[in-house]
Amino acid sequence: MPIETSFEAGIARLTLAAPPLNILTREVMAEMRQGLASLAAEDTLRVLVLLAEGDHFSAGAAVEEHLPPDHEQMIPEFAATIRALYDFPTPMIAAVHGRCLGGGFEVVQTADIVVAGESAKFGVPEIQLGVFPPAACGLLPELTTPQVAAELIYTGDAMGAADALAAGLVRRVVPDGAVDDEALALAGRMARHSAAALRRAKRALRSAYSARVEHAVHRAVEIYLHDLMKTADAVEGLRAFTEKRRPEWSHR
Repeated sequence: MPIETSFEAGIARLTLAAPPLNILTREVMAEMRQGLASLAAEDTLRVLVLLAEGDHFSAGAAVEEHLPPDHEQMIPEFAATIRALYDFPTPMIAAVHGRCLGGGFEVVQTADIVVAGESAKFGVPEIQLGVFPPAACGLLPELTTPQVAAELIYTGDAMGAADALAAGLVRRVVPDGAVDDEALALAGRMARHSAAALRRAKRALRSAYSARVEHAVHRAVEIYLHDLMKTADAVEGLRAFTEKRRPEWSHR
């Protein structure tokens, strides 16, 4: 199974279990949404921890599923996955090691707190494929400064854990081998408290900006589906990646 879930002593774990790169295919995301719905129904759940098997958290979504006509299903399903994560009712901690790129990084942006290994890399390289990361367009400006968000999205360059910490995208940086233990220890501190209080605290904490995020992500998805994917360069960039060649931009 590409997604594994468990629940014990108030702490749930949702693990990406498709190493080495934990690619987010439509199948994986469907299982993720199903797992999230099941865990959210646990009345005594206090905190969710996102984990990943292997050397990398996730290299992102399956590029081949972004090509026409598959993008018409892929992008809405990806947006639904991000929404399910963002709306998860309890505090959520992401434990990140290795590469955390594209859709994988967008998944992490829905977490309340991120714990990262020293060698972790964060980035949204979609612009290199002639497209852009729709969820990050809504989430990143709320998590860091608009200028940091712009640099990440417009360059497609990745940043290291120390820079992500300085940008406010990561709460703690620890040795690579200690990431999961640190995240679970933090979850344990939260799990001492009332599930009812934690759920309402999260709702209150996000009330100031959740509507902005939801509107921005929805608008970005609309631009992606109905404008971007009509451009020649979007299709060329995605095809070039799947064919392992350099794209030839027409700038239209």
